[in-house]
Amino acid sequence: MRLLLKRAATPLAVSLAIILVVTAVLFYFKSAQHQHHLVFFYLFPTALVAMIYGSVLSMVCATFAILVAAFFLYDPIYSLYVSDPRDVGELILFAVTGLIAAKCTAELMRSPEKPL
Repeated sequence: MRLLLKRAATPLAVSLAIILVVTAVLFYFKSAQHQHHLVFFYLFPTALVAMIYGSVLSMVCATFAILVAAFFLYDPIYSLYVSDPRDVGELILFAVTGLIAAKCTAELMRSPEKPL
């Protein structure tokens, strides 16, 4: 039982760690150079998670990335409230794009079924 939980928790922990590392890098660039539209840099890590672990975990990562981006990358910082409606639209666009990309990437990585 314990091994099963460890086996299930490891991919989740690795995936969320990837998102947190990307967030730290994006937070640095946002504060240093006042960059905008950084949320779309989360597409690569979510696609990477989809290739390694599958679409469900990648969708969890995309959802986590939205929350972390709203908290750290959009004004007001350190709040889930996003003040600019354009930024809310950007987060919604990322959510749709990230979830579709996660499913498509996982489907492309799945091994083909044997013909009858």
